[in-house]
Amino acid sequence: MISAQAARFDIVNRCSYTVWPAAIPRGGGVRLDPGQTWGLDVPAGTASGRVWGRTGCRFDSSGRGTCQTGDCGGVRGCTLSGQPPTTLAEFTLNGGFNLDYINLSVIDGFNVPMQFSGCNKVLNCRDSSCPDAYHTPGENQKFASCPGGTNYRIVFCP
Repeated sequence: MISAQAARFDIVNRCSYTVWPAAIPRGGGVRLDPGQTWGLDVPAGTASGRVWGRTGCRFDSSGRGTCQTGDCGGVRGCTLSGQPPTTLAEFTLNGGFNLDYINLSVIDGFNVPMQFSGCNKVLNCRDSSCPDAYHTPGENQKFASCPGGTNYRIVFCP
């Protein structure tokens, strides 16, 4: 029997500046100052999920505002993808054969160094060259697969 399990994403800011991580389809809108971590629980079966860092953000008390990079329609809690440039951590949970699939992408540009890890697999994107990331659609496969139910870690500025 195949079981579908949720995953925990620990999102860590090791940058010297504030990053506002966003995640779809789960939202975001959290302010991460240097050294802070945000825990995000993602339901099993989530397909085409993504996490990215937004920089230079300012929001008013109603959650309206802007970000210099990764802005998602001028709101703190994203419901759509961020405006390029955005370094993306992308995932599908409990895809085929009860596996999770993770990858990094700079197809939409590079804005924050990022590391995406889980089940002893680590993908790095420290600058715009990002050897572990997709640069163009249809590129050779650059993803990792992990058993469904794996927990993940995304680090800004690893």
